[in-house]
This record gives sequence, structure tokens and C-alpha cells, in this order.
Amino acid sequence: MNFTLLFTLMALVHVLLIVGVSIRIIMVRLPVSTSLAWMTLIFFLPLGGVAAYLLLGEKRLGSRFSARSRAVYERYERWLKEVPEEIRSDPQRLSSQGQSLNRLAATTVHLPALCGNRLELLDATEPILFSIISDIDQARKFCHLEFYIWNEGGRANEVAAALLRAADRGVTCRVLLDAVGSDRFLKSRLARQLKAGGVEMAVALPVSWSSIFRVRPDLRLHRKIVVIDDTAAYTGSFNLVDPRFFKQDSGVGEWVDAMVRVEGPGVLALNALFRWDWELETGCDLGAQAARIGEIPATRQTGGSDVQVIPSGPGKTHNTIYQILLMAIYSAQEEIVITTPYFVPDDAVTTALLTGAERGIKVTIIVPERNDSRLVHYTCRSYFDDLLSAGVQIFLFKAGLLHTKCVVIDRNVALFGSVNLDIRSFWLDFEVTIGIYDPDFVERLLALQEKYIQNAVEVNLEAWRRRPRRARFYENLTRLASPLL
Repeated sequence: MNFTLLFTLMALVHVLLIVGVSIRIIMVRLPVSTSLAWMTLIFFLPLGGVAAYLLLGEKRLGSRFSARSRAVYERYERWLKEVPEEIRSDPQRLSSQGQSLNRLAATTVHLPALCGNRLELLDATEPILFSIISDIDQARKFCHLEFYIWNEGGRANEVAAALLRAADRGVTCRVLLDAVGSDRFLKSRLARQLKAGGVEMAVALPVSWSSIFRVRPDLRLHRKIVVIDDTAAYTGSFNLVDPRFFKQDSGVGEWVDAMVRVEGPGVLALNALFRWDWELETGCDLGAQAARIGEIPATRQTGGSDVQVIPSGPGKTHNTIYQILLMAIYSAQEEIVITTPYFVPDDAVTTALLTGAERGIKVTIIVPERNDSRLVHYTCRSYFDDLLSAGVQIFLFKAGLLHTKCVVIDRNVALFGSVNLDIRSFWLDFEVTIGIYDPDFVERLLALQEKYIQNAVEVNLEAWRRRPRRARFYENLTRLASPLL
């Protein structure tokens, strides 16, 4: 065997792999930090790095999904433009920050803030599930549920029972679940019972070995939406789980979540988002079965809150929530309070928070003390030094895994939904948040955040700097991978 020739061929393949994929990375125009991270990985681990990049490096949704998205976009855009003036929020009633956020979101997703909504904050598992079950039991036309995770056990099974009762009395029930987040449930006996009982079930973003290099497997549907009869809707951070039966072996305690129940025109926007997601996965157009937003009477208004539904995800609205978050942080004049389970911001968000603190804004970040991901746990803490040095207050929640996602600006606007303050939520997952431009309701969100702080310990800068060298090493090491997370 000619070992010299073999070595030369291996070296040539090594170089071609590095050069070829590096050119591809340059042409795709990923964020600079992400591009450099991928190129570094490929240089040191060419085979593994190339395989990882082909799997996870680009936002590939597949030709069928992309074609359906293009086909329905214009129709939904026309539907959204039919929003009548009487349910559009009057910009003069909004704060200056609310006006700016409203304009940006309306420009990017073509859905303005809607007035006349009644909002109810549900901040614990029992009231969340009780309220959803109660609304399902009163449904007359349809029940639409969309979740990242449905996990069997406890009160979550009572939601399934309520859906079976609704289907039995002729109510159309549809459930859309993420293929990865709800993988175990989709294979369960309970899922089969729901299908047999007349509940329509669809799987979002399915993953298979045959498509793994054509469709990026970690692009996930992370939204949490419930819509009942166009009269009530829910959104927030809550997956369809009973915390007493969910990830009990993870060592982080029970998950702590919150949802907002909406009555009024905002329900129609959340239902439109569900219909969009359902059609992209099933090809079934639910538009003919839904009320036209232009035909909704002003009497549908049930409260005094202005709400804006803001979707985000790979495709047409790929960075909307990210843009709005940055604008919200930079618009703050007095106070920013952030609650998030996963804190892995990019450079732009980190700079915005540091700049806010350094110009005298009170910036507070609440994260869980323990996280279900060790990688995220260490990466999150790698940001603490800079933030604490700039004057940011950081609280570690001790009473479970705090999973609520909420940003409050100056006590008059809030962003509340499924979006984590991390790169995945900014760029990769399909998310939904609601912009809330009602100072009275924002005060309720602040009261909830204050309750979280009462169950948390504040991170002290001097004590933090005395942490072990080993912890610092892990934090800085995992931060190198943050652009790839």
C-alpha cells in the first residue's frame, strides 16, 4: 500500500471539506459570530463539523413546507388587511413606546394592535388547566389547541377528556403538536383515544431519517395557543403538562408557568395564527370555516386592553420578535424587568441591556437557579460578570424551574408569550408573543415578577467573582458554543 498517496488523498479531502463548506457558510451569510464558530469547528473537526453543519447549520424547512407557506401568505395578508378601524387600537391612546412597537410589528407581520380585549393572568397550573377545561366544556363550534409539549399524566389528561366530550357533542376539535416536543405523547394510547374519539390531530415539523439533510431537525414549533369558538384564547409559556408528572427526574423541581386568557378581537388573531400553522402542516384551508375579521362587529370588544399578536419563525416573520425586543429595550426610560428560563442572548441584545443599565435604567433579570439543561445553565452564567458590573440586578428563582417568559418596559408595555431570551427563540423556533399596551394589566405582570423575586436570591457581584475557577472555565467554554445553540 502506498501510504504516501493515501496520506496525500486524505489531506486533500480534509482541505476540500474545510474550503468547500467554509465557502458555503460565507455565501449563506449567517451572523458573523455564528459563521466563525462553524468555521472553527469545521477546521478542528472536519468530518464531525461538516456533518453537524449539514444537519444544523442552515434554516431548511423543506420544499413542501416552503411552497405551502408561499401559497397561503398572500391570502392571509389580505385577511389581515381587512381589520376594521373600529377594532384597531387608536395610536393616540398608546404610550410613545407602544406606538413605536405597534408600528414595527404592523409593518413586519401586517397585524396592528387590537383594542377592546379583556385579559386575565393565570399564574399557576391549576387555574390554567381548570380554565382551559371549563372553556372546552362550554365550546359550541370548535376547539383549537397548539403546543410544543403535551405530556401524559395528572390534570393534563383531563384536557384530553374534555376534548373527547366536546367531540362527542359535535364540536370540531383540532390539536397541533410539535413532532419532537410531543414525540412520546403522539405515540401514546391517549393520543390514539383522541383520534378514535373524533379529535383531529396533526404533527408539526415531522423529522425522519429520509429527510434529515433536507429539513433541519431542530427547527421546532414552540408556540402555545388555545382558541375556543373565536370567543376565548390563551397564550403564554405553559406546555400542556401537569408539573407533578413532568421531568420529575431532572432535579429542578416543578415547572412554573403563566398564561394570559384573552377575550375580544385578539382571539381572532390567535386563531388566524393557528389556522396558518394547521394549513402549513396538513394542507387543509380552514379559512372558509373561520369568521372574516372584517365582519366582526365592534360589540365583540369585551374589555379595555390593547393587544398585538406577534408571530416569529423561519420564513416571512423570521426576526420580528427579535427586532421588537431590541426596540423595546432601547426605548426604556426607567425600568426593564425580564423573566426567562433560558438566557443566552446574542451580542446585540447583550449590548442593549448593558447600555440600558449604564444610562441609568433599572434592569432586572429573573432566571431559574437550576436549569434542565447543563449546557444552558453554564452558558447563561457566562453573561453575569458583565451584566452585574454594569449594574444589572440578577435574581435566581429557587422554587422550581421558572418557565415564564415576560419582558416589562417602564410599567406601561409588556411582551409576553413563548419566547425565551436566547438565540434559538430569536432565530430558529416558531414562536408567538403578545404585545400588551395596557398599563393596568402590565402592573399585574409586574406583581407576578415581584412574586418570583420574593422566591429568589439576588446574585452579588463580589460573591460571584469568588466562584471556583472550574465554574468559570465551564461557563466560558460553553459560551464559545452559544452562537451554535
